Amino acid sequence: MRPLSADIVACPDCDLLQRIPALSPGGTACCPRCGRKLAVCKPGSLERTTALAVAAAIAFLIANLEPLMELSVAGRESGTTIAGGAWQMWAHGERIAALLIALFGVIAPAVQIGFLLVILFSVRQPPAPRWVGTLLRWVEIAGAWSMVEVMLLGILVSLVKIAALARVIPGVGIFATGGLILLLAAMSSSFDPREAWSRVRWANGEGPQRAPPSAGMDAAEEGR
Repeated sequence: MRPLSADIVACPDCDLLQRIPALSPGGTACCPRCGRKLAVCKPGSLERTTALAVAAAIAFLIANLEPLMELSVAGRESGTTIAGGAWQMWAHGERIAALLIALFGVIAPAVQIGFLLVILFSVRQPPAPRWVGTLLRWVEIAGAWSMVEVMLLGILVSLVKIAALARVIPGVGIFATGGLILLLAAMSSSFDPREAWSRVRWANGEGPQRAPPSAGMDAAEEGR
């Protein structure tokens, strides 16, 4: 049995084995059987994603260090951060809600940004260590659980309701959170995991190798 070349993939939806051709900048490869998008050529993806990830890390730190908003009632003012709000809910007995806020609003985004930065700096000099492949899987999971935009929507709804009872002063943290949402979306859209996977060292210790395509041989024959 001949080993599959690095550019032969199985469609995640219908399992059809097929070769990903060389794509022009901006080009897309789709499965001929079910139409599932398999690959997109994104020139400069890793460099662009690195810049966005660094900016997202800075916005994340500001969003968690600076107050989201300040409330002024009868001359008394108070403010809190995202993590501080979760702690206050925990202290007042709302422990399930506090855990959800901490998980979806703090831990998951931190893991997504941190792991992606490690991946991007590790693949700059291929072949990257094997554990980078594990981080690539965890980044996808963390991205699915990161829900900063849902938390911001809840904050905005609270602002509208509290505005009738107290004077609300938006803090630096709420603007940083809005920027973080945009950066996370841009970061996920810019990142090309296929390019990162192509730089990860194989389990046998070798770097990825691409076998030259054989003319007139389809993907089914390549997999035999």
